[in-house]
Parts: sequence; structure tokens; C-alpha cells
Amino acid sequence: QVQVVESGGGLVPAGGSLRLSCQVSGGTFNTYTMGWFRQAPGKEREFVAANRRSGEGTYYGDSVKGRFTMSRDNAENAIYLQMSSLKPEDTAVYYCAAARRLILSALGLPHMYDHWGRGTQVTVSS
Repeated sequence: QVQVVESGGGLVPAGGSLRLSCQVSGGTFNTYTMGWFRQAPGKEREFVAANRRSGEGTYYGDSVKGRFTMSRDNAENAIYLQMSSLKPEDTAVYYCAAARRLILSALGLPHMYDHWGRGTQVTVSS
């Protein structure tokens, strides 16, 4: 059984930085497409970043390009999200998700992911 656990959320002032971690257990991590999503109160789940496997490019949502960096460590079965220049509108619950290999056009679609963590809260104060 695949388990996904996020950590690293918290309260940070606008302009600050935060690093989220996601640990995956079970399954074959290096075959998974891994993604980060976020959901603010009253809003739909939003695509943040995804990577299909090490050595391939990472794709980002428009609202985080240039500020967020996703990385992947297959030896640790983990992915990370380095968030910089944070804005109050980045406030949300951040989720990590895993899927069997996805085509590029599906990376931003939450329903295509099979396994989800419970999320970690990120709050950016103005």
C-alpha cells in the first residue's frame, strides 16, 4: 500500500521562504509521476508542480513559476518543494500526490493521481 506524507508547512511572512517535504512508502517510487497541488479555502485544488521521473523536466503552474522549485530524490523516496518570494495568495493546504506515469497533458489534473497525502498548511502573512 502506498502512503504519502507531507511535512514542512507553517507560518511565514510575505517574501519569505519555506521548504516542503513529501515522503512516499510502498510501491516503486522511481516509476511514479509525483506532483504538488494546493487548495485554498473555497477554491478548487490547483496544480503547483510535477515531475514524471528523475532526469526529466519539472513542470510548474503559472502562479508559481520562477518562485517555486520542485526536486526529487529517488534514493530517499522523497520529493521537495522549495518555495521562495512567498505571497499571501500562496496560503493554502499543500498536497503531495503520486500517480503511475502520466502523459504531459495530464500532469495538472488532480483526478489523474492515485495516491494523496493529507496535506500540510502553509500560511503567508502580509
